[in-house]
Amino acid sequence: MRRQRSAKIVATLGPASSSPEMIAKLFDAGVDVFRLNFSHGSHEDHRARYDTIRRIEKQTGRPIGILADLQGPKLRLGTFEHGKITLTPGQAFRLDLVKTPGGLARAPLPHPEIFRAIEPGTEILLDDGKVRLRVVTCGKGFAETVVVTAGVLSDRKGVNVPNAVLPLSSLTPKDRTDLAFALELGADWIALSFVQRPEDVAEARKLIGTRAGVLVKIEKPAAIQRLQEIIDLTDAVMVARGDLGVEMPPEDVPPLQKQIIHACRLAGKPVVVATQMLESMISAPAPTRAEASDVAAAVYDGADAVMLSAETAAGQYPIEAVTIMDRIIRRVQADTHYHTIMDTVHLEHEHTSSDAISAAARQVAQTVDARAIISYTNSGTTALRAARERPEVPIIGLTARAEIARRLALVWGVHSIHTKDVSNFSDMVQRATRLAYRDGFADAGQRVVVTAGVPFGTPGATNILRIAWVEA
Repeated sequence: MRRQRSAKIVATLGPASSSPEMIAKLFDAGVDVFRLNFSHGSHEDHRARYDTIRRIEKQTGRPIGILADLQGPKLRLGTFEHGKITLTPGQAFRLDLVKTPGGLARAPLPHPEIFRAIEPGTEILLDDGKVRLRVVTCGKGFAETVVVTAGVLSDRKGVNVPNAVLPLSSLTPKDRTDLAFALELGADWIALSFVQRPEDVAEARKLIGTRAGVLVKIEKPAAIQRLQEIIDLTDAVMVARGDLGVEMPPEDVPPLQKQIIHACRLAGKPVVVATQMLESMISAPAPTRAEASDVAAAVYDGADAVMLSAETAAGQYPIEAVTIMDRIIRRVQADTHYHTIMDTVHLEHEHTSSDAISAAARQVAQTVDARAIISYTNSGTTALRAARERPEVPIIGLTARAEIARRLALVWGVHSIHTKDVSNFSDMVQRATRLAYRDGFADAGQRVVVTAGVPFGTPGATNILRIAWVEA
């Protein structure tokens, strides 16, 4: 099964998409990576979905990526005596650690780390930013605030503190339990929520090791301030526009999205654009024109993948959402200006044989009218460097490691194939051309460009390029 596009589709599984039949239909419609959202559902739910995906993978012979998305710390208010209150502009309102239910003048905020991070002038957002408070005075375990944006507050609404780095780990005890379970299952990617600093990534990396790829969700302004350091430490990035849009002005999110995609493209790290991409399709069979343009903009920017959340997890039209996303991506990539736009990004190449071969492969493929670039890879690095170049022809990623083939399902342009190990370069070239013919990338008599690292099994050692003819 070959996708007729380079950008990939990530879809979230949930109540609307948990049956084996529905998951199979989603894969057939175009899903490349399935997201298991550990903010919802039990471990038994996630295990059943995981097992279904692996059965589909075995039936189709296509590697499928599985992304385990950890919840991260959730900051919430306590409860109110009468369930909810209505705040008015300019009124005084106190937040404190007292567990007594709140009222019109105060509310419990059971997070001492917030009080350690705030200072006079700090803004605190409640209920996804619908209510905004400004700190007037604060101390150990309390904050006296004034209401800037008024509204209704009810029990356990979310709390955001945009301009403060909170002294807490991005991994809660629940996350650590979920992480151990996800790794035991065999998840290909682990998504980290609430990352604020590079140390958060390093902490998770120690626990994950090489058992899965690390994907950082950029959803905090503090992470933007140290973006390059975070990108250097992670394997992939997600532009999580939901929380990012709560903590930052809406007009700042589009340029930040472009900035993050550009930085990941330069680093050769996969980047996913997520949240509210086809939001109206939760309850409508077709997206708005603005949503279609939003998906298209992410693809034009060079994103490796675009993601569906509630659209497939809880929506009424999960199959239609994947189908229209697939159509939008294919239409964008058929645009004659698409590769011109890709070429506007000036890539600084490292002075290594890997970068030299990857850059040359794109140019050679274009010059000799090759039908594909075939990268034999042990760690995924060779395929990632090929994808960084955004060639006009597909990339076939051959690997003897099933976990790497699945991980590459997230990467732009890569059609990953799990194949047997090879003993020498000649054997690898023969297998590469045979698989390119089998999967419909090239006909007999056409050419492909093959890259690999010799000796085999050495990560990042891409040092050979071969032009090969395809035989029937």
